[in-house]
Amino acid sequence: MRIYRENQLKDPDKVYCNRCGKKIKVDHGIVKEGALSLDISWGYFSNKDGQAHSFDLCEECYDEMIANFQIPITKKDLNELI
Repeated sequence: MRIYRENQLKDPDKVYCNRCGKKIKVDHGIVKEGALSLDISWGYFSNKDGQAHSFDLCEECYDEMIANFQIPITKKDLNELI
């Protein structure tokens, strides 16, 4: 969950994990630790057609979530970090 300063919707002031509630470190609008931010606009053929959802997960909750996947995620080592 991202909280923005009043009248400003670009850089978050605070970020919390939607699953466990942990406060994720943010410094001047930049997330400073591992976190997943997801924004999805649901479309046709879903029960959520016309809805937009967004949430944030801390790295620990992300790891717990993917541990339960029936098909493992695809991992790739990156040579450069952006």
